[in-house]
Amino acid sequence: MAAAVLLAAACIFPVKVSAVSARKAIVLDGTTGRVLYEKDANSRSLIASTTKMMTALVVCEQCNVLDRMRIPEEAVGIEGSSMYLRTGEVLTIQELLYGMMLHSGNDAATALAIYCGGTVEGFAELMNDKARELGMNDSHFANPHGLDAPNHYSTAKDLAILASYAMHNPIFAMTVSTKSVTVGSRYLRNHNKLLWRLEGANGIKTGYTKAAGRILVSGAKRQGRQLLCVTIDAPDDWNDHVHLLEQGFTRYTMTELIHAGQVLGSVQVLGGAEKQVAVEAAESFLYPMADGEKVTLELSEAGFVYAPVAEGEDAGTAHILIDGNPVGKIGIVYQMTVEQPQETQKSFWRRLFSR
Repeated sequence: MAAAVLLAAACIFPVKVSAVSARKAIVLDGTTGRVLYEKDANSRSLIASTTKMMTALVVCEQCNVLDRMRIPEEAVGIEGSSMYLRTGEVLTIQELLYGMMLHSGNDAATALAIYCGGTVEGFAELMNDKARELGMNDSHFANPHGLDAPNHYSTAKDLAILASYAMHNPIFAMTVSTKSVTVGSRYLRNHNKLLWRLEGANGIKTGYTKAAGRILVSGAKRQGRQLLCVTIDAPDDWNDHVHLLEQGFTRYTMTELIHAGQVLGSVQVLGGAEKQVAVEAAESFLYPMADGEKVTLELSEAGFVYAPVAEGEDAGTAHILIDGNPVGKIGIVYQMTVEQPQETQKSFWRRLFSR
């Protein structure tokens, strides 16, 4: 079996670093996890109110958003942006999610943390547990709202991982894509201007403190493709995101590199009625591609197999590489059944009964 098979060509993201105002940035394909663009995406930073993505995710996964809670005194009058909660008033968890994600209420974040985690400190432990689960290895959360704290940080890449995962939660996705909502006497308008400015924009969260600078996590979906963009310390963040997301959609096309049933090679059969058996893809493989890259396929199975071989039987794994870097894998199976020759089978039974 050939070790590598040339499949196609495709991809360079044509955005100059100097064209992006952000000190740190990343664009991520939410379906495949492919990084389409990055700029110092792995260094740790303060993350301000983009923290609330993790707060919302944990609440969406662990609480019933139809439940109602009475606002405790500890959640009232929190520093920074607020939805102006009053001690003792009763709101649903969903209403508090709106107040936190649209209006960036630090009081709403604190109320949700107390409801879900018992205390702010207990909820921070839940946030860090989720970060570890998602592989956010350069992140740590000290509070649910994002006010600057010594042990509170993340990276552009980790925030993109979080956003990509969170957008698969239907309640989270619905909340962050809402442009405006009325909660009692409060009218809440989403701070995310991209919901009005960019085709397909569907989230996610703004953030700012003087020390952190302007931070923005955005998402947009077109023709089934979900892209996520993160910028940290970006003076011109709205234009950065429009530019980066447009480039991601126009320069990359979701391409079927391998289709289910496609013959990928053949294997020598030892002791079989046929000397070769073809192997085929057990599933399709799609990936965002643009002009310029070399894509290869490596098959992990040995170059021979002993008969008998059954059609559809596991034949190993095909690894897909772009410019020599692995980006995914699929299973491969034998295309047909190959039995041992009839005379071989007969001689076996003669030897068995002649003993």
